[in-house]
Amino acid sequence: MQSKFATISGSKRSLHVQVAREIARGILSGELPQGSIIPGEMALCEQFGISRTALREAVKLLTSKGLLESRPKIGTKVVDKIHWNFLDPQLLEWMEGLQNSEIFYHQFLGLRKAIEPEACALAAKNATAEQRIELSETFQEMVEIAEDFDQKRWAEVDMHFHRLIFLSTGNDFYLPFGNVLATIFMSFINHSSKDGGVCIGEHRDIYDAIMAGNEDRAREASRLLLREEKHRLPSEASA
Repeated sequence: MQSKFATISGSKRSLHVQVAREIARGILSGELPQGSIIPGEMALCEQFGISRTALREAVKLLTSKGLLESRPKIGTKVVDKIHWNFLDPQLLEWMEGLQNSEIFYHQFLGLRKAIEPEACALAAKNATAEQRIELSETFQEMVEIAEDFDQKRWAEVDMHFHRLIFLSTGNDFYLPFGNVLATIFMSFINHSSKDGGVCIGEHRDIYDAIMAGNEDRAREASRLLLREEKHRLPSEASA
């Protein structure tokens, strides 16, 4: 298939990562369809202006993320998305700004609905004294920002608030989701909080329930915050 890529420039150390990003974005956007064979080495090296070594390192990186597979006499194929590692922080970062990003944001909200209420309940039960102190300090900063709104600061502090909840569950299997939040949540919340939509009351309910050690209240408060109408997602922003 034909695909056009721009010449890549930069340090040799990061060159293959830049190439991997461009190919990945082609795959994630659908420009390089699932099941298709990407252009051959010579063509890609010419388009990117890179060596075969850099290209092979990029393909190796994308293969590790489940996006590509190479087969002798066939070429390098785009793998079906059921094999893509959507929880890979780097892959999530590469999704930023794609035309179909609203799909990813809605799916991300769906993931949060499935796991975050239980994370809040576990945090209410298991958070250490140190974690509760940090959560309290973070929430107080959220209150201050909500009163004198700064979207960039809000996104950073709101992300930390939610990430801290995952880190406070006492369950190591929740930790990767906190890292996923750190990657994609900033972009998500920048859309959701545009024009000052911060839902400070809902965040307060989560905070109060965790600090009180009330698992049921924390779970329900999280569910209320994660309702669709609470979030101004990209498709709504462009309507």
